[in-house]
This record gives sequence, C-alpha cells and structure tokens, in this order.
Amino acid sequence: MAYDDVILKMGEFGRYQRRIYLMLCLPAILCAFHKLAGVFLNAKMESRCLLPFENADNATFGLPTSILNASYPWDAKASSWSQCERYNETSGGWANSTVKCQHYVYNRTQYASTTASQWDLVCERDWLRATGDSIFMVGVMLGSTIFGALSDKFGRRNIFFLSLVIQLVCGIAVAVAPDFITYVVFRAIVGSTTSGVFLVAYVIALEMVGPKKRLIAGVGCQLFFTAGYIMTAGFAYLITDWRLLQLAITLPSVAFLLYWWFIPESARWLITNGRMSEAREILLKASKENGVDIPESVLEQLLDEKDNNSTPDTNKPSVFDLFRYPNLRKKSMLLFFNWLVNSGTYYGLSWNASSLGGNDYVNFVISGLVEVPAYTFLIFTLNRWGRKIILCGCMIVSGSILVGTLFVPRDMTWLTVTFAMAAKLVITASYGAIYVFTAEQFPTVIRNVGLGASSTFARVGGVIAPYIIYLSSVWEPLPFVIFGLSSLVGGMLSLLLPETLNKKLPETIADGEAFGKKLKKKGKKNNCVEERMNEIDPQK
Repeated sequence: MAYDDVILKMGEFGRYQRRIYLMLCLPAILCAFHKLAGVFLNAKMESRCLLPFENADNATFGLPTSILNASYPWDAKASSWSQCERYNETSGGWANSTVKCQHYVYNRTQYASTTASQWDLVCERDWLRATGDSIFMVGVMLGSTIFGALSDKFGRRNIFFLSLVIQLVCGIAVAVAPDFITYVVFRAIVGSTTSGVFLVAYVIALEMVGPKKRLIAGVGCQLFFTAGYIMTAGFAYLITDWRLLQLAITLPSVAFLLYWWFIPESARWLITNGRMSEAREILLKASKENGVDIPESVLEQLLDEKDNNSTPDTNKPSVFDLFRYPNLRKKSMLLFFNWLVNSGTYYGLSWNASSLGGNDYVNFVISGLVEVPAYTFLIFTLNRWGRKIILCGCMIVSGSILVGTLFVPRDMTWLTVTFAMAAKLVITASYGAIYVFTAEQFPTVIRNVGLGASSTFARVGGVIAPYIIYLSSVWEPLPFVIFGLSSLVGGMLSLLLPETLNKKLPETIADGEAFGKKLKKKGKKNNCVEERMNEIDPQK
C-alpha cells in the first residue's frame, strides 16, 4: 500500500489539509514582497547635477527653463536635458565645455528616497542597480539548493522556521544598511530565505494532499504569491521611503513564527526517514479532524511495508542521484533547462513593465494582474489536459508572441507592450505548471533536492535576465527575441518528459528511475534494466 492510498482514505483535501495549507500559503506573500520590492527599493529617480550656486540640503529638482538651458546640455537620445553632465562654470559665466556631476538633485515627486538616491546609483554608477538585483537572485539560487538539501535531511518543518528567522533578521539589516555593499549582502541572504520559506512550504503542502488535489494545492500557492506581487505596489505607493518600505515588508515575518505550534512535519517525509510513530500520530490526527476513521490495521500495513521495504540509511539519496541514472538524468536536465527559461522570461517581462509608460505603480499592478487569469487557466486545464501539454503549449505560445514583436512597427509602442503582457500571461501559466510538474517527477526521498536544484537553474535565469534586458540598448527587440526563442526550444523539449496527471508519486530512487521509462517485458535488455534497478534499490 502506498502513502497516497492512505491519503485517499482519510480525505485528499479535508479540513485538516485545508487548514494547514492556508497557513503555509500565507508566507508566500512575504516571499513575493522580497522578490519584487526591488523594483521600488532600487527605482531609478530623475536626477540632475547640483549647480555650484545651490545648497545640497534645500535644492529642489525643478528649475526655470532659462536656467536649464544655460546650465545643462541637451540629451537628444533621452529628449531632455542631461542628467549626468552640466556646463562648466567659468569666471565669466557658463562655458561650452561640460563636466560630469559631482553631486545630484533628485526628483522626489514619486519617491521620497530609493537606493539610487541614497548612494547616487545613477549615470556611470547606474549599472550597480542591475548588479544588485542579480546578486539578490544569486542568493535565491544558493538558497534553493542549500535549503532544499537541508529540508530533505533535517525535515521540512525545521528548515521552514530556520528560513523565517533568518529572513526576519536579515530583512531588518537591509533596512538599516549603512552602505550599498552591506545592503546587497544582506538582501542576497534575504533572497536565499525566500527559497527556504516558499519551496519548503510548497513541498509540505503538496505532500499532504491526494493526487487529484495536487493541482489546487500547487496553483493555489502561486496565487498567493501573485497576491503578494500586487500588494507590493500598494505598500510602495503608501511608503515612498525605501528603508521604511523594507521594514514594512519584513516585520510581518514575526507573526509566522507562531506557526511553530501549529505546523506539523510532513508525514510522507517522516515515513521515508523511518520515523513511523510520529507519522502515525500525524495521520491519525488528520483523519480525526477530517471526520474519517482509518482502521489501525490500514496504518500498520502502510508503516510496516515502508519499514520492511526501506533501504538502509547508509546511502541516503543526494543531488548526484539526479545524474547517476539515465532516465532521471534526462528528465532532470530537461526540467532544469525549462526552469531557467521560464524564470528568465518571467522576471525579464516583470522587471520590464516600466516600458508601458505612465505610472510605475499602475504598470506594476497590471503586470501582476495578468497572472490571475494565467493561474485560473491552470485550475481548469491541468487536471483535464495534463501537465505536459500545458507546459509545452504555453512555452511555445509565449515564445511565438515574443518573436512576433519583431513584426510590430517600432512607433506602435502600445502594441509591443500588449504583446509583452500577453507573453507574460502565458509564461506565468507555464511557470505555474512546471512547479506542479517538477514536484511530481522526482521521488519523495529526493523531491525537495530536485525541486531545489530546479529552482537553482531558475535563479540562473533570473540572474541573467537584467543583462538580457540591457541588450535593448544595442537593438530594442533583442531581449524579446532571446526570451522568445528560448521558450520555443524549451516547449518542444518538454514533449520528452512523461505525463504525471493522476499518477502516484514515486517514492524511492528506483521508482523515479522507472517512472516514464518504457521497459521491454522480455529479452536481455530487460534483464539488464532489472539488474540496474536492483543496484538502485535492492528491495525492488
């Protein structure tokens, strides 16, 4: 009897699961805050050189046109006066030669302060803002690997709370950072904890529901993230000082520390690690809350089989097992590439929302709102059409739309933006589908490591996305072309993965290697496969 059989008996998504699930989804809102608040924390502010006759403490951004004409050269590319140079002052007035700004005056109409105004990250230092975002994603990447491995070794629950504590402490450190380097370092650590909080909570939620309810569980987590995405704009609109904004998105973590007394360990993880009595206690409690009476004999049958069939603890699975066996290796590499493409395209289009023109907050909300129909689409299709066809179809459609921007006239900016938002909608659906699809591909003993490794490759996409966007300065459509072609290739490669709809989750490494692998019933080749399977799991 498999663990999923017990879930079916006690209720696939009963009252107990719904209560725990809701509690686990709420921290996803905080993860969205930290991942996307950088758009406002690091927002670029209009600037100009501080003129020699101005006082830095009380200088205002606006100046009469006559002074602007006399003080600043005209920047034809930006269609405005230069923000980085001013005319050189001489004893007889203003000379025709220019000098770079030594000090800046910022337009504080929209933002009271950002890291750009705090540390003058403008003009020749503007690249530091993009680098700061990339280093944050490096932190997310490292966190997905580190916390994923730790949660498989020490338990989902322990690592979830460790991540919350680190996120709270380092989030406050970001808000009081005295210099840019300190800010970047602590923000990278916060980025790493978003993986520990979101991914671990996601796995706990997915492991406690039945096969037919994994879709609701998986997509629901994403919708909570989207809610945090949209709420970020609200926080930023009300709090225009970047330090106060950082505190506002960090302090709610305190409330989630109270979860220690309410969130249990994953019963599936406990069984896999031989902690049968603890698993029995959780399953009995869940069944009672769901109003289902599971006979003791059923639980004993499950736990006895797991105990008898489990391999010794001497060779615990690791991330290397994803590459040690041919079928797992093929599936892992395909998933890793698709995670990289999905993440790079998703964040590239999200961070590029300012191309809509107009109000930054409105643009950001629109970019978040398009995710709602994307996830709604998944709810109605993933359990009907299957995971593979959705992933494949969405990536191909998104790629086609992005490549299609090549044929949009350059003066029709609104149409280019429409294409970009349509592609964002579709790639969001793809991103949501790949979370569910990936978690169902990897066996329980290495699921969090597999999901963490996949997320690592996703962060590689997030790290390089700002630099791909920067290529628009070379050729405006180039970022869309790169994202589009990558999505097309990833979509076609996803056809090589096995479908997981309504399938029992693989438990052991041997299960994961056999899943989706066509075995011949007779002949030498089948004997070789069986021998190889015995090497993976002698009990099989």
